[in-house]
Amino acid sequence: MNHEHFMAQAYAQAQTALVADEVPVGAVVVRNGRVLAAAHNGREQLRDPTAHAEMIAITQAAAAVDSWRLEGCTLYVTLEPCPMCAGAILQARIATVVYGAEDPKAGAVDSLFQLLGDSRLNHRTEVVRGVLAEPCGRILTDFFAAKRRLGKK
Repeated sequence: MNHEHFMAQAYAQAQTALVADEVPVGAVVVRNGRVLAAAHNGREQLRDPTAHAEMIAITQAAAAVDSWRLEGCTLYVTLEPCPMCAGAILQARIATVVYGAEDPKAGAVDSLFQLLGDSRLNHRTEVVRGVLAEPCGRILTDFFAAKRRLGKK
């Protein structure tokens, strides 16, 4: 599987989030080489704390396959998933997660927690780390630097 190809699509979603003044994170869900869902963060627009790119993409993918079980799917996301998103990934039975930048403050795949590989849980997810990490991290760094310059949250 060409991880860079699909991560580039997730990155395009992050750029869409940036234009909408959302934290620039994007995600796509793929099965058998076909994109089932593509989403970006929408917490500000939707005024919804759960509207992370991964959560929206998982919901879209479940609708696309008419099942909550996303077995055989790969989730591409530009930032390491948080605990909420990692939990949803496990609940959806997603087979593989490919992420770009690490999240040392909230990452639940490698950085702070290792939820996707925890043997105490009934499902484990394969993880591919660091795909297009530099641009995925840079868009976030630049976004937050600009916010600080403007004195905004």
